[in-house]
Amino acid sequence: MANLNMASTASCFMLSPNVTNNNSASRITMLMFPTLINNKSSTLVVRAAEEAVTPATATATPPAEGEAAVKPKPPPIGPKRGSKVKILRKESYWFNGIGSVVAVDQDPKTQYPVVVRFNKVNHANVSTNNYALDEIEEVN
Repeated sequence: MANLNMASTASCFMLSPNVTNNNSASRITMLMFPTLINNKSSTLVVRAAEEAVTPATATATPPAEGEAAVKPKPPPIGPKRGSKVKILRKESYWFNGIGSVVAVDQDPKTQYPVVVRFNKVNHANVSTNNYALDEIEEVN
């Protein structure tokens, strides 16, 4: 005689309740996949939620007197992207060479924030390197 386990006959359950909120409508869909692995039953639950976008209010409230206003951005550090720089680091393969700036990390804690790309490659077939602000000099 064959035994039939009713829990293993169903492959998927789908629940899709509609939940409404005061501000927006949300729709949540849940899928549950029961599986049997080594005679241990386990369930995989997948949830997806969609929320309606609420329009922004037309009137913005000014910050309170105790709160600080939005801080202005600090000026950018280092040379601009695409500018030509001369390398002053003596132990660099490209010492006294000219390269172009690829990116400058604006975090003041970064030790080597300037990424420079060169036309020729070094012995490891690399054409870019990071430099500190005092190891480069902008040229025209």
